[in-house]
Amino acid sequence: MYSASAGNSMLRRNFLRPRIIQASYKTQKEGIACNTKVPRNVNMEKLQSAYLFPEISMREVQHIEKYPDAKLISLGIGDTTEPIPDIIASSMANYARSLSTAEGYSGYGAEQGNRALRKAIAETFYRDVRVKETEVFVSDGSQCDITRLQLLLGSNVSIAVQDPSFPAYVDSSVIIGQAGDFEDKTGMYGKIQYMKCLPKTKFFPDLATASRSDIIFFCSPNNPTGHAATRQQLEQLVKFAKENGSIIIFDSAYAAYISDDSPRSIFEIPGAREVAIEVSSFSKFAGFTGIRLGWTVVPEELSFSNGFPVINDFNRIVCTCFNGASNIAQAGGLACLSPEGLASVHSIIKCYKENAKILRDTFSSLGLKVYGGENAPYLWVHFPGSKSWDIFTEILEKTHIITVPGSGFGPEGEEFMRISAFGHTESIIEAARRLGNLYP
Repeated sequence: MYSASAGNSMLRRNFLRPRIIQASYKTQKEGIACNTKVPRNVNMEKLQSAYLFPEISMREVQHIEKYPDAKLISLGIGDTTEPIPDIIASSMANYARSLSTAEGYSGYGAEQGNRALRKAIAETFYRDVRVKETEVFVSDGSQCDITRLQLLLGSNVSIAVQDPSFPAYVDSSVIIGQAGDFEDKTGMYGKIQYMKCLPKTKFFPDLATASRSDIIFFCSPNNPTGHAATRQQLEQLVKFAKENGSIIIFDSAYAAYISDDSPRSIFEIPGAREVAIEVSSFSKFAGFTGIRLGWTVVPEELSFSNGFPVINDFNRIVCTCFNGASNIAQAGGLACLSPEGLASVHSIIKCYKENAKILRDTFSSLGLKVYGGENAPYLWVHFPGSKSWDIFTEILEKTHIITVPGSGFGPEGEEFMRISAFGHTESIIEAARRLGNLYP
């Protein structure tokens, strides 16, 4: 059984901290530096260490080189593993084949997305909350849309994020110039408001003590904690945004995993259309992590301080920076939202949720406090008194299992590990066996 004393012993070990792989600053040719006269973007210089998930991938490669015969199991980067249902894959294959014919060939599509798919998204996910197909913008994934939204908002807005939260919210804020300088003492950027979302606050920020920010990034179900915000919590968030004239960027990428009555969209909350944008994705819903397809909803009622509609500017950003999602991917998206397609993807989601239960039961049996895993494919496991990168190394070295250190999601992620339930069931069962032997 895991104990705090075991965790504390790991703190005393010499441990390789995450390192940055960088190209040489200079290319030497016959002793002459070949630098340009173009300065580096100062905001890029403010990024801390390597981005979390490539860092983990690098460590995975190093581990395989060290233990070439080990059977590695990944409970780390949240990549789907189950095959895409045939009805969906066939739809994409048929569309691709049709491109070889004069009748079936098509070139550029609308930047905002295939009209039939926009309508299907609106009717499938937002039927009861008045979202129009013209408010849906189809994209190549929600993470790409987060960056496009940052471009829309610019560098002069103030930002708030959940702590812990998905790293892209913070890193994109740094790159666009919103974040200010990194403070080593706190592990935070000076101009970003980190809203603590802890177990003792039911993973929701204390809005009574929160200061005003222009933009609030909020993910539910949350990555990494797996917590789905309740209706009452989201009502508080919308009220807070309206009182402060803020815009919520609501990430609902994991909404399909919700099992209880937690809202699946911010637009289920009255008044949200006046203060919120929603981004979502087919990645974890339909296994499209490698196909790349998502969407953003921008309500017509949402406006800037001068009254100008946000949707108009976002449309301009999309038309300027994006040529539209792949027509083949969009054909797959339409197949996902057919009755047979929906039934197929929900059966796969059920499989991942069963995996989550196996892992949740395993960590609980070790005497660890486990959160999430019920409304999301992620578990948030507490290792009291430990550094999360130390736990990452301990688990990897002794069990050949990849996890994700909680500190990569923000200062309040320290002592926690994010465990992904994406995987084949037989691999999950084997992982549970190995973990049980690690902390017997």
